Amino acid sequence: MTGTPATVALTRAGVEFTLHPYEHAAGGPSTVSYGGEAAEALGLSHEEVFKTLVARVDGRLVTAAVPVSGSLDLKALAAALGAKKAAMAEPADAERATGYVVGGISLLGQRSRMESVVDESVLGLAAVYVSAGRRGLQVRLSPADLLRVSGARTAPLGRPG
Repeated sequence: MTGTPATVALTRAGVEFTLHPYEHAAGGPSTVSYGGEAAEALGLSHEEVFKTLVARVDGRLVTAAVPVSGSLDLKALAAALGAKKAAMAEPADAERATGYVVGGISLLGQRSRMESVVDESVLGLAAVYVSAGRRGLQVRLSPADLLRVSGARTAPLGRPG
């Protein structure tokens, strides 16, 4: 298995991580929730698997990560960044900015490093799972390492599903 920009970034930072591949059901009904698909395929709690989303906040692209058990509160994201307005980015814009395809977008190893915010619930976890940079591959690492390598801050971003 070759590395992704996310795993290369983790290796360069000297971070301990494990990769967790799973069979991605391309075109199946589970692709509506890539993160949910990952949690179920790997037998993980939906609270410990985080999905990475790209939003446009006051005109600039940012990334946000929330547990797959819920959804992103756009008002909370705007507030966390001291902005007035946030909306989900167009998928093509998200892919162009991050260098990843939708369903495989990672906070780690992005083409252009964007400002990032992670839901504060990550701080209560011993380990977190996020996309390793492609569909069908998650990376497990400590929340502290995720925040350090991604440069993200935490804030209350998630809404229960």
